[in-house]
Amino acid sequence: MIVRVVEERDFDAIAAITNPYILETSIHFASEPVSGDELRDHWVEGRDRYPMFVAEVDGVVLGYAKSSSFRARAAYAGTAELGVYVDRRHHRRGIARALYEALIPACRERGFVVLVAGVALPNDASVVLHEGLGFVPVGVFHRVGYKFGQFHDVGFWELAL
Repeated sequence: MIVRVVEERDFDAIAAITNPYILETSIHFASEPVSGDELRDHWVEGRDRYPMFVAEVDGVVLGYAKSSSFRARAAYAGTAELGVYVDRRHHRRGIARALYEALIPACRERGFVVLVAGVALPNDASVVLHEGLGFVPVGVFHRVGYKFGQFHDVGFWELAL
């Protein structure tokens, strides 16, 4: 497995990984599929500030990890929000951990001091991943996400760099 910085050519594969989470789970709260072009356009806006990585095997992208703005105001410039998604056929192979092990130092190098991760609950695998990397739980917002006819809690974890 190779973990590398994302390239413009990766976004159709990233959309293909993301869309099953959107369409079939409450892990991702979007309700409509995304296109590679949409994701690429969003990435271009912040690529100099917010690192993003993909994991690939034999040229096939199996997962990605991204950082993004936590909040828009300048006071939050030292904080980034992270997310990681792995092709559901390739779970439990260390891909998410490898991606975060590249992303976290890249965020540190860009001057971030706190990283935040939001997790739609329940999601034991994501909780174990984040806590295994040193993230600590900071709270739960109850019933803030609505998808598939029910409300969902979202837990937040932080990592001080």
